[in-house]
Amino acid sequence: MSPLQLFKCLAEDTRLKILLLLSEHGELCVCELTCVLELSQPKVSRHLAELRKCALLADERRGKWVYYRLNDTLADWARELLALTAARNPDLLAPLYQNLQRMHDKPQSLCSQPASEESS
Repeated sequence: MSPLQLFKCLAEDTRLKILLLLSEHGELCVCELTCVLELSQPKVSRHLAELRKCALLADERRGKWVYYRLNDTLADWARELLALTAARNPDLLAPLYQNLQRMHDKPQSLCSQPASEESS
């Protein structure tokens, strides 16, 4: 993926937030993203489809839940860019993590907390 392709995929606020959340958190279910972003499921799914089309995301169905994570084939420079952007813009992600904390009936994820908390 070229830098131009990546930045075109990131040029929309919701898609950028999804990628930053997944960069920090590891994986999230569609229902979690819907709650966190305070958007309808069809709208979130449309953005996830765009990110899959850009080859930025991978998904996995586990029972009735579909989990998303950064694509394993994503270049290291792109992962570093997302991680740095997330780390340097905590005000962008803090309200989203507050929404996630308030979510009831979260599915059990393999990744239980943001990457930044795991290293603490």
